[in-house]
Amino acid sequence: MSQSTPGQEPGPAWSADHRTPPPATPSGSGGGWATGGMMFAGVLMLVSGILGILNGIAGIAKDDVYGRIGDYTYSFNLTAWGWIHLVIGILVALTGVGLLKGADWARGAGIGLAALYIVEYFMFLPYAPVWSLISIGIGVFIIWSLATAPQRTTP
Repeated sequence: MSQSTPGQEPGPAWSADHRTPPPATPSGSGGGWATGGMMFAGVLMLVSGILGILNGIAGIAKDDVYGRIGDYTYSFNLTAWGWIHLVIGILVALTGVGLLKGADWARGAGIGLAALYIVEYFMFLPYAPVWSLISIGIGVFIIWSLATAPQRTTP
């Protein structure tokens, strides 16, 4: 052991060249939350897409699944809503799978589809208000996590 005088730092056992550097922090603004959030966003997109597919099939197969409403600005035939849910659900689920596999295209597509998903559920609000609000919140989280996650570096 080396002796040190007061006010003097003890001598290191290794030279400064052999010290391990401090761990690197992610370059994104969200840090660890955004990195984990990006994986969670992929899972949310996969599950939300599957639920959208099931909603779409239910709306197409049986037109009385959702209650009919009066005059609403964004009112569509409920079968049309079924097709909208089916198509967007398929695209969201495929993008979720792409995110989970680490595909480069999935991040930008995920942000765009999440924005479309939010608009879809805003327009669908009178038919299923509680689920629409939950879906809008999920879409906002997906956009945040995909936009703030650190960039992957390729070796």
